[in-house]
Amino acid sequence: MPTATQATEERRVFERFSARFPVKFKDAREDYGAEVFLRDASAEGMRILTKERFFLDDQLTLEVELPDGGDPMVLSGRVVWTKLWDLSLWDLGIKFQEVNFLKMQRLFKLAESIAL
Repeated sequence: MPTATQATEERRVFERFSARFPVKFKDAREDYGAEVFLRDASAEGMRILTKERFFLDDQLTLEVELPDGGDPMVLSGRVVWTKLWDLSLWDLGIKFQEVNFLKMQRLFKLAESIAL
């Protein structure tokens, strides 16, 4: 019988990759990485770590600061799972409203170049 983790992985159409970049909520006054961090991503969604408390089906729009000198990448989606990380941080699963392969290619290439 598969574990919950295995069942989750089997449902994924696109593989996740580690992508650790500073993020901020769109139009927020906080600086990048002050309240939220990108942990990993796939073409369908992302995992973030945040100090803010969100609930299932909340809609979020985030700006990801990337080290390529380009404009921040804007990603939108809805919260599909939440987990308390520690006393002050929440781990969130975000499903994108639409799959954008060009954005994910940029994100993947930068994450891969940093990992090398």
